[in-house]
Amino acid sequence: MVVASTNPLKRSRTKKTKAVGVPTIDLSLKNQDKSTLLDLIIEACQQCGIFKVVNHGISMDVISSLEKNGLDFFTLPPTEKQIAVGPTVSKPFGYGFRNIGNNGDVGDLEYLLLHANIHHTCPPILSEVVKDYVEVVTDLTCELLDLMAEGLWISDKTIFSRFIRDVRSDSLLRLNHYPPIKNYDPAILNGSGERIGFGEHSDPQILTILRSNDVRGLQICMPDGLWFPVQPDPDAFYVMVGDALQVLTNGRFESVKHRAIANNSLTKPRMSIIFFGAPPLNATISPIQDMISPLNPSLYEPFTWLEYKRAMNASRLSDCRLNLFKRRNQ
Repeated sequence: MVVASTNPLKRSRTKKTKAVGVPTIDLSLKNQDKSTLLDLIIEACQQCGIFKVVNHGISMDVISSLEKNGLDFFTLPPTEKQIAVGPTVSKPFGYGFRNIGNNGDVGDLEYLLLHANIHHTCPPILSEVVKDYVEVVTDLTCELLDLMAEGLWISDKTIFSRFIRDVRSDSLLRLNHYPPIKNYDPAILNGSGERIGFGEHSDPQILTILRSNDVRGLQICMPDGLWFPVQPDPDAFYVMVGDALQVLTNGRFESVKHRAIANNSLTKPRMSIIFFGAPPLNATISPIQDMISPLNPSLYEPFTWLEYKRAMNASRLSDCRLNLFKRRNQ
């Protein structure tokens, strides 16, 4: 069911920012009223590109174990963090601080980027908890993608999730750590005077599953250009449509632009755990046949996931990379 927001739309005093309620999807409905559940998921993907999942069935023990071990990792001195990751892990994987990508984007955070299917990218001190987490969150990702396919009346209900189940999947796990505030750096302020933790962008993959602790930071951009803070909920997951799913659905779903504001807490870190469900590098991404008709022609040229990653690596964080693959007659 969709739970009414306790924080209705209203403007705040911050420029281009207001509070918003993100749709909440109760997965327990699949055993009670599946047709309603499907309708609500499709509506959320079409209208917002993001929704919150409750009653997801993932044990809090698995979640809290990864969070605790992740926080322990980030409390290590920088040199020990590099040693813990190991000398054989090559960029972009491993430990990073502030620099995001290859094109000058910076943030007010440190992070650990791991390949979900290549275990040598994971520090040994985290390997077991990461393995357990990736297993359950992959299942959740595939379950949601199957529900989306069913809700869209696609004949093959596994057409999206097969990309993620593939043993060659390029799925990633990222731990973002925003330490308590120590000082203000003018270089990471946006136009409204807020400190940026991670700049505006859409996720390139198929589906993003995000879990954070109870420290605020996530914001989403609405079609009118206004930024909305998303209330943290440590017991739930936030699900975001990625660029690849936008293409696969021929624009029926739209990837959501989002950002993270830097931590303003004096004492408590913000910790986000993000699973990016992605296809294999050689997989072709194009609108599926069920989403194409004479009235709805294909909006995108086919491309491989590797080609899209190369376009992503050559661009700034906020660039709209999908424009490179739009059909010229659209």
